[in-house]
Amino acid sequence: MFLAIVAAAIAGASPAIAQDREQVKLVFEHALPNVEGKRMAAVLVSYPPGSKSLPHRHAASAFIYAYVLSGAIRSQVGDDPAQVFRTGEGFYETPGSHHRVSENASDTESASLLAVFVVDSKDGALTIPDKDAAPR
Repeated sequence: MFLAIVAAAIAGASPAIAQDREQVKLVFEHALPNVEGKRMAAVLVSYPPGSKSLPHRHAASAFIYAYVLSGAIRSQVGDDPAQVFRTGEGFYETPGSHHRVSENASDTESASLLAVFVVDSKDGALTIPDKDAAPR
């Protein structure tokens, strides 16, 4: 559902705003047959040059592994320092983590990552923007 909302928001936004924000596409989702009550989902997150995500959390049960497919992604999870991950590198988020920074580290090159979630089947939205995060 979140992905549909994001897609609708991007489609209805002006071109200047759409370029400032990441694009999210669900590429895989399936129940885990050997782990009752869990599912796996994968999303492709594409960042135009200079774009970023709003600060957010993920579904409370979500364990996430993110793999950088292209470019460089700056990420800060919780109180850890921000780090830049480049093509071929990855990072993870434990359940309940707060993703404070997620952005393209370049103002001139695009970047993308594949985020793989293992999450409770009953959890709906994979990503929940912070309530106080102001949309641009």
